[in-house]
Amino acid sequence: MTRLVFAGRLVDDLARIEAHWVAHEIGDRDTRMAEIIDALQVLMRHPLIGRKVESGRRELVIGRGARGYIALYAYDEYDDVVAVAALRGQREDGFGNAP
Repeated sequence: MTRLVFAGRLVDDLARIEAHWVAHEIGDRDTRMAEIIDALQVLMRHPLIGRKVESGRRELVIGRGARGYIALYAYDEYDDVVAVAALRGQREDGFGNAP
């Protein structure tokens, strides 16, 4: 099975998203976080599911609307590894300087 690895930046992205939930008094934070993690784990079975973007990377769309997020990742077919580089809300602009 494909190995899934997370960039160090992903921790910061998840913390930023959780801080947004706290600031907006969203009560189901644990459920939302579990939905994001579950969606990322799908990449272990289906590493090419995301839409192609620049530099050989892909984007996985998670959820929709206010519960929508986009994960930026790359799949190394030779080593069978998915490296998740960044995560953002669908309503946010870009990934900044994602590795």
